[in-house]
Amino acid sequence: MKMGENLKKVMAVAGVAAGFSMFAVTDTLAAPNPNFHIYIAYGQSNMAGNGDIVPAEDQATDPKNFIMLASHNANANQRSGKTTQSIKTGEWYPAIPPMFHPTENLSPADYFGRAMVDSLPGVTVGIIPVAIGAVAIKAFDKDQYKAYFNSAESYIKNWARDYDSNPYQRIVDLGKKAKEVGVIKGFIFHQGETDGSGTEWQNAVYKTYKDFITALELDENEVAFVAGELLQEGNNCCGSKNGGIAQLKSKFKKFGLASSKGLQGNGRDPYHFGRAGVIELGKRYCSEMLKLIDKTIDPNAPAVNLVDPTKSIVPDTPPEEYGPYGDAPASIPGTIEAENYNKGGAGKAYMDLSEGNEGNKFRKDDVDVYQPNMGIAVGHCQKTEWLKYTVKVEADGDYEISANVAGENGTGSFVLYMDSVRIGDEIKNEGKGKDSYSVVSGGKAALKKGEHELKLEITNDWIDIDYIEFKTVKEPDAIANVRYDMTEAESSFSVYDMQGHKLGTFDAKGMPEAMNYVKENAEIRQQARGVFFIRKDGAKFYTKKVVVYE
Repeated sequence: MKMGENLKKVMAVAGVAAGFSMFAVTDTLAAPNPNFHIYIAYGQSNMAGNGDIVPAEDQATDPKNFIMLASHNANANQRSGKTTQSIKTGEWYPAIPPMFHPTENLSPADYFGRAMVDSLPGVTVGIIPVAIGAVAIKAFDKDQYKAYFNSAESYIKNWARDYDSNPYQRIVDLGKKAKEVGVIKGFIFHQGETDGSGTEWQNAVYKTYKDFITALELDENEVAFVAGELLQEGNNCCGSKNGGIAQLKSKFKKFGLASSKGLQGNGRDPYHFGRAGVIELGKRYCSEMLKLIDKTIDPNAPAVNLVDPTKSIVPDTPPEEYGPYGDAPASIPGTIEAENYNKGGAGKAYMDLSEGNEGNKFRKDDVDVYQPNMGIAVGHCQKTEWLKYTVKVEADGDYEISANVAGENGTGSFVLYMDSVRIGDEIKNEGKGKDSYSVVSGGKAALKKGEHELKLEITNDWIDIDYIEFKTVKEPDAIANVRYDMTEAESSFSVYDMQGHKLGTFDAKGMPEAMNYVKENAEIRQQARGVFFIRKDGAKFYTKKVVVYE
C-alpha cells in the first residue's frame, strides 16, 4: 500500500505514457526466473571495452547462456570487429562485444559473464552494460550528471548520447525491465582513472550504487558490488589509487575487489589493460562475485529462453484458499495484527493499488508490509484499498475499538465493517510522523457471538496500521458489586419507588442481598408495584434498579 506518496501520484499519470515506451513494464502474473542472474556493469573506459577483439573467438559464436540487455542502438556495420549482430535499446541479445558502445572493444564484463556461466551450471547470466570512457563518477550521479555533461568535452558528450545523455536513467530503465524476467544479483564497476579514489570519490561511488538500489527497489544486504583495481603494472597512470578503491569496502554491505596485480597494459597508453588483462580481470570479477551471491539453483524453474526471456518466467503458484492467516480466526476480544489479513489473494483478501510488496517484509503479495521502529505494520495505505480478516467473537456484547496507527498528515484514516455492516468510528492518524505510532479510539460496537468477516477500508491517504484492538465494555455496577461485596460486612440500604418516595430502610451484606430482600419482602412490595430503586446509604451514586414480576 505504498509507492511513496508523491511518486505514486505522478506514476498514476506517467504510467499511461509508459505503456508506449520501450521500457514499459509488462503486465505479467508470473515471477522472475530465479536461475536468470543479472548484473549491472558501469564505469569508464576500461569497463566500456579497450581490449582487442578477436572476432573468431569473441564474435563468431554466441556465448553459452550469456545474454545482454542492449543499452543503445547500433547496426552491425557500426560495431567493432566483424559481428553481423545489430542491436536495439531495451532488447535481449547474445552477449557479443562490443556491448557498451558501437566503437568500443572487449570489456571485462564479456569474460565475467562467460566465467559466471561456467561456474554455475544451470544459470543464465544477463548483463546491463552502461559505461563511458574518460568520465568522472558524476556522470552516473542522478543529481550531478546534467551539469557534468554540460561542461564535458565534446567526445564525452557524443558517447553519452548513446544513453540519451543520462546513463543513470538508462541503467534504471533497463534494470526495471530486467527485473521482470530475472534477479539482479550484483554490480561490477571499474572507474577512477579520471577523478581519483579519495574519500569524496568513495562517497560518490557508494551514492550511485545506493541510488540504483533505491530506484530498483533492491536490498543492499543482498545485491553485491565488486570494484576493479586500476592498471598497476609497467608504465601506468593510476596504480597508486588502488588503495582508495580497496577502502570502498567500508561503504558496502557486500563488497568484493577484483585485483589487477600482474595484469599487463595494452602497450599503447598508461591507462588501459591489454586483451589478456581484460579477460583475466573479467574472471577475477567472477571469482569475487561468487563469494558474495546466493548460488542456489531452483531445479523447478524452466530453462531461460535466450531469445525472449519473458517466455521463461516462473508461473505463479495457485492462489491460496480464502481464509484466516494462521491456524484459526483472530479472537475478539483481542488484538488483530494488520499484517495478518486473510489468505486468498487480491480481490478476495485484499485490494491494493500498487504492484508488489514495497515494504518487502513478511508476505510476498501486493500489500505493503514494512518494519518501522517497532514490530511489523501495513504501510502508507491509499484511499479505497482494503483488507479482510476472519474473526471469532467470543460473546455477545459491547466492545471498545482502538488502533495503533501512524502518519505524517493527520488525515489518513480507515473504517471497519463487520459482515458488511459499518461498525465504530472512523480512525485517523495523529500526524506525528510515519514512525510515531499512537493508539487512537475507534468508538464502540455491539457484536454478536460467532465467526465473522472484518473488513478494514482506507478512507483517506496516508495511514500506517500496526494493529486493531477490541476490548469488552465492562458493566460498572458489576465492578461496584465486587468491590462492595469484598469490603463490606453489613450496611444500611434504602428503597424507593419510581417517583422517588422512600419506602423503607434495612441492613444487608452488600447489594445482592439487598436486592433479594426487596424481591422477597411482601410489605415493601405492597407499597409500590413492579419497579424499585435501592441505594446504599452514604453512597449517593451507587443505586440499583430492581424489577419485581408479580
